[in-house]
Amino acid sequence: MRGFLLLVIGLVVGGAVVYFAPQGDAPSGDMAAGDNAATDIAAAAKPVRWKMGSTFPGSLVQIGTLGKQLSANIEAISGGNVELKFFEPGALVPALELFDAVSTGAVDAGWSTPGYWAGKVPALQFFSAVPFGPATGEYMAWYYYGGGEAMYDELYSRHNIKGFLCGIIAPEASGWFRTEITSPEDLKGLKMRFFGLGAKVMEKLGVSTQLIAGGDIFPALELGTIDATEFSMPAVDKELGFYQVAKHYYFPGWHQQSTYFELIMNLDRWNGLNPTQQAQIKAGCGENFRISIAEGEAIQFGALEELKSQGVEFHRWSDDMLEAYSAAWDEVVDEEAASDPDFARVWESMKDFRSKYALWKELGYL
Repeated sequence: MRGFLLLVIGLVVGGAVVYFAPQGDAPSGDMAAGDNAATDIAAAAKPVRWKMGSTFPGSLVQIGTLGKQLSANIEAISGGNVELKFFEPGALVPALELFDAVSTGAVDAGWSTPGYWAGKVPALQFFSAVPFGPATGEYMAWYYYGGGEAMYDELYSRHNIKGFLCGIIAPEASGWFRTEITSPEDLKGLKMRFFGLGAKVMEKLGVSTQLIAGGDIFPALELGTIDATEFSMPAVDKELGFYQVAKHYYFPGWHQQSTYFELIMNLDRWNGLNPTQQAQIKAGCGENFRISIAEGEAIQFGALEELKSQGVEFHRWSDDMLEAYSAAWDEVVDEEAASDPDFARVWESMKDFRSKYALWKELGYL
């Protein structure tokens, strides 16, 4: 009986196991099929070299630096097998055209926040920031354990996009104003940069809003194209220099108590990755959450101290002002839900989860 030496060597390449065929007669039947499957796995494990556009400058605290951090996370976790190279806004496509570019495959991936795509998919705003919405723990609980993630995936898949939430930041400030705001009447007629669902609330109160990319806000404020602006939390706002033009800084950020950031990828390219590469990207996003939460809480008080030294006046909205914002939000969310079934469905999911969570929030937290 002719014998042969069966040699099976497992080679791990970026998570794929490649089996070398035994020496001797060429395999047939199931063995040949197995070899073909192994070859397919090996091909899928080829190094990934993607371009990742951004809606935020890479130097901008957290909202930009977290995009570069994500790129570093994934490269380290994959041992260099998966690379998402960060490109500054406009380097690949204009910042607010990233959705279409990723959807069509003109750009492999993007670093952004879902609220920027409100004009295309209004319901995505619930995965960015919600007026009078949940703080970080509650927001993440709804997304991962309350049905949010499945709806997020569904909404993006219709546009040939795969997304992962890849970070969440501390509460934002409510805005920079040239003059003190003491009543809702003081808002009427103002031109203001504002983001997401909060912009619709401000419009209810007589403000004319514009969505302006971060790098373009200061010139617009300085030239008087806008009278006021909101953008982010103190550590970010300080870097953009708004205090040089407007000295009245308002809190709390009722419109963005927490803000998610995301990685979006062309769905076809995502499906072309092997399971290990997909897991490495997902793990990179998870690491970004840890950094974003801890760093975001650690850097605000120093920024506030510096802003105060620059003559900035801090204000906290009165109960009357917060009630006016809240009443306007109730109108906005009802109107938006009535006009868009997806918006209504996601809102009902979040609202239901929050009503149940309220008992734990009341009993468990100071």
